[in-house]
Amino acid sequence: MPHARLPPHPPSALRQFLSSQSAAGLILIATAAVALAIANSPLGPGYEALLHGHLGPLSVMHWINDGLMALFFLLVGLEIKREMLDGQLSTWSRRLLPGIGALGGMAVPAVIYLAFNMRPTARGWAIPAATDIAFALGVISLLGSRVPASLRIFLAALAFIDDLGAVIIIALFYTANLSLVDLAAAVVALLFTLNRKGVRRLLPYLLLGALLWLLVLRSGIHATLAGVILALTIPMDATPAQSDSDATSPLHRLEHALHAPVGFLIVPLFALANAGVSFLNLPAQALTAPVTLGVAAGLLLGKPLGVFGLSAIAIRLRLADAPAHASRWQMFGIALLCGIGFTMSLFIALLAFPTSPILVAEAKIGILAGSLASGLLGFVALRLAHRERPEPAREAASA
Repeated sequence: MPHARLPPHPPSALRQFLSSQSAAGLILIATAAVALAIANSPLGPGYEALLHGHLGPLSVMHWINDGLMALFFLLVGLEIKREMLDGQLSTWSRRLLPGIGALGGMAVPAVIYLAFNMRPTARGWAIPAATDIAFALGVISLLGSRVPASLRIFLAALAFIDDLGAVIIIALFYTANLSLVDLAAAVVALLFTLNRKGVRRLLPYLLLGALLWLLVLRSGIHATLAGVILALTIPMDATPAQSDSDATSPLHRLEHALHAPVGFLIVPLFALANAGVSFLNLPAQALTAPVTLGVAAGLLLGKPLGVFGLSAIAIRLRLADAPAHASRWQMFGIALLCGIGFTMSLFIALLAFPTSPILVAEAKIGILAGSLASGLLGFVALRLAHRERPEPAREAASA
């Protein structure tokens, strides 16, 4: 099968995205290590007390998880909208392979998790279903030019679809009893009215978005979904900006403004607040608990099986083209990196077990173990794969 033709270089916006996410991923790795070190040191009790101390109506932990992370989801929503309308996911042919890979990467880990967990811990089935794009690209950045640009684009596109799936899962399966929904719906209607009327100033959207966040927070729906809803209403020009100086579209301006604070402050703060698991007072059986094993196996085994397996079937059946200049071993290395489920997996774990610190701790252990093993194995696989010399003609014939 002929390989998909790609431009000599990815579009400028995508190159900047991949570069910024790689740097943010390295910071995220360091922050997670610091959180673990603090939690298992004499500073651990003070760390916990600080997180559960209150600033006004909410604890520090809630301000981070329900407040700052709404900006993370706003950025996720903006990126998904941009890619779907005028980016790497703008046509069905571009969506097909990463979409199939993402579907397998969400379904197979969930099945593996459920093989270890029945009621009541079955509620955590979605924990291993997400890929952390920043963490994965941080690992890839250590490999330099050994990873073809086509695979970086494939991973980014897959992660965008993965994030969309995670947002839908949170909205459908991890919401509490609802109230104030009618009022929140009125705010959403106002936001879409601003969009339809061609309002291009960001301030009205952001003010209504802040009101929407407050209403959603009090409604029982997780407040971070307000960020995604707001993102859908932000206007975007038909043609994306090719450089920062050309970024006149409201969506591009807001996305550009959020990239640095979200990638280099908000997500590391989230990791610092949530990745710290103290092993000092944790029961020994937590290391082999069904939740721990289900999450770890879902990430380490389910992600590569789902992503690589379904992608390979799609390529074999000529439903989609293989990424250009990439060997199958490199594809498998990328599929292993999809098992890094750090940020979104931690977030879903908090939603899945809101009243059980022990189950949350077990889920965190599984996330950390599965993500670490996936990252190391993916790095090794891609490091070894660069010595292969892909032969497109031969691969096309065998496909």
